[in-house]
Amino acid sequence: MQGQSGFWDFEDRLKELSAEGDPLEKLSTTVDFEMFRPALAKALGRSSPSKGGRPGFDPVLKFKMLVLQALHGLSLAQTSYMVRDRLSWMRFCGLGPGDTVPDANTLWDFREALIAARALDKAFERLDRAISAAGYLPMGGQIIDATLVAAPKQRNTDGEKAAIKEGRIPEAWKDRPAKLRQKDRDARWTVKFAKARPKEDGEPQIDIAIPFYGYKSHISIDRRHGIIRRALVSDAAAHDGARLREGLIDPANTASDVWADTAYRSAANEAFLSKAGKVSRIHHKKPKGKPMPKPVARGNAAKSKIRAHVEHVFAEQKDRMRLFIRTIGIVRAEAAITLANMAFNMKRWCWLDSRSASA
Repeated sequence: MQGQSGFWDFEDRLKELSAEGDPLEKLSTTVDFEMFRPALAKALGRSSPSKGGRPGFDPVLKFKMLVLQALHGLSLAQTSYMVRDRLSWMRFCGLGPGDTVPDANTLWDFREALIAARALDKAFERLDRAISAAGYLPMGGQIIDATLVAAPKQRNTDGEKAAIKEGRIPEAWKDRPAKLRQKDRDARWTVKFAKARPKEDGEPQIDIAIPFYGYKSHISIDRRHGIIRRALVSDAAAHDGARLREGLIDPANTASDVWADTAYRSAANEAFLSKAGKVSRIHHKKPKGKPMPKPVARGNAAKSKIRAHVEHVFAEQKDRMRLFIRTIGIVRAEAAITLANMAFNMKRWCWLDSRSASA
């Protein structure tokens, strides 16, 4: 019969995890999470010690748990459980087997405080400065794109939908605060198109239209390192092109080129980029009712090879990180997507470091 596990058994397990290349240990080594403490502490404010009660959890610990949530697409309850269950997650959070782990309600209140203070935006900017200071400056130009992020579908009547689109609260909801809290009035329906496979004889088929409900994540990455440098969130129905002029251009990039697909091609955007001293590498649209001129098609193909790098970011976030909006309203959706962008940048930073070490 085996004896009870002790401290040294715990330490031996951690050494085994380190020997096998614990990615969270690498993340802790690369990212100094203490740099976020000032912004986190400011968002929480100071509680009076005269109130008594149990001391609160460390804000950096709770922030690390939100990063874990974003990395793995979990709910807050699942995140709390996994920190209690997995040794590698426990070590990443600076906890031991006997330590208390923040529960879902504690994490929810913490995230709400960060949202109210706009602290996540400050944390994103602080991380970007740290990545640049590590030698990964924004360079090579920038690539802009957007992707749809799903949210729980709403079952509303036609009248309720019309009221929401007009910015009003449906009459039936006004006297039902519990129902109103569960209704997302910011997310929108849109239609995304998927290319249909040609028939066996090669004849093209009509593209597939897929209804989609949720939000849209707009990002700008630098071409050289693939780090997300600028980001914003809109509802799913918002047009991509207009967002280019809403803060997606990073003035710190050392190159002037800007790549984007045809959705961003407009006279307003071209004038905006020219005034900002940027060179447009945006795809040209096909002329209506005419074939695409061969020189333009070749130019678009060359641009696509560069622009395709932004798709790697979305694939990582939506497939491996399982990005999904679990909350109600665009403010909380912005928080979820900002955390996902930060988590991606942290992983990307680790990868860039490992590539430099092996070079």
